[in-house]
Amino acid sequence: MKKIATLGVAACMLLLPAYVFALQIKGVKFPEQITQEASQQKLVLNGAGVRAKFIFDIYIGALYLPERSDSIKKILDDGSPRRVVMHFLYDEIEKKKMHSAWTEGFEDNLTDAQFTGLQSEIDTFNAAFGNIVEGDVVIIDFLPDSNTVVRINNTEKTRISGADFQRALLSIWLGESPVDGRLKRAMLGRE
Repeated sequence: MKKIATLGVAACMLLLPAYVFALQIKGVKFPEQITQEASQQKLVLNGAGVRAKFIFDIYIGALYLPERSDSIKKILDDGSPRRVVMHFLYDEIEKKKMHSAWTEGFEDNLTDAQFTGLQSEIDTFNAAFGNIVEGDVVIIDFLPDSNTVVRINNTEKTRISGADFQRALLSIWLGESPVDGRLKRAMLGRE
């Protein structure tokens, strides 16, 4: 009888929708699979983790890809759809500090020439961000037409073209000098 009950529970678990098996971090749920609206591409959760600074949790970052990968080169160079989701945990981050953090992330992962070459795109990207408060959700979609779309709380804030910019932006999390080494490993599915 116990064996039949166990099989029944297992069969029921297989019938539940995939989102039941989402990853949950600090009470925030991330579905295993999403559809990127602009590309109509199904993406899977590659990994997610917390961006911490000193003793503070700043945001949860999640990376979605067409298929799971821990190859940094493939993720950075691939022109297929990708998505980064940032769910903010910190009380409030002022606009000036957001801009400074993004700029530092670009500077840390680009040569001086690359940074100068992308200055206009970086300025456009920074201009999309005002003050960010706890509970805000930033979605960054990397589209196959080399456009990067930034949405904050479901409102599109900017659209930036260029594969070089996409690579530079992803390098903030996955580059040689990531914003947070532990978050990098988590987004790559290594933690």
